[in-house]
Amino acid sequence: MISENRALLRRDCPGRALLDHITGKWGVLVLTSLADGPLRFHQLRARIDGVSDKMLTQTLRTFAGDGLVERTVLPTAPPSVSYALTDLGAEAAQELEPFLRWVRTTASRP
Repeated sequence: MISENRALLRRDCPGRALLDHITGKWGVLVLTSLADGPLRFHQLRARIDGVSDKMLTQTLRTFAGDGLVERTVLPTAPPSVSYALTDLGAEAAQELEPFLRWVRTTASRP
């Protein structure tokens, strides 16, 4: 085991909460979806097949609290909301890319 990762094994490690948020069922998919640029809620929901409004809302709120996603209210009538990755969120999405490449490659094996 890589010694730098040992801290994440401890229950009281502050990074563990962030790890849980990112690696939850919808976290990786939300980060990946927003990596191409800002999306409105309904666009994001349409892109992530199977996510409910409740789970998408919860994930976006959690990520906003973690500083990974920025929520912007657009001046339209009625008001609409756009979600975008912050610099930290973009960095996380970029770091996930090699893992996602591995998942795609592994899943396509016979």
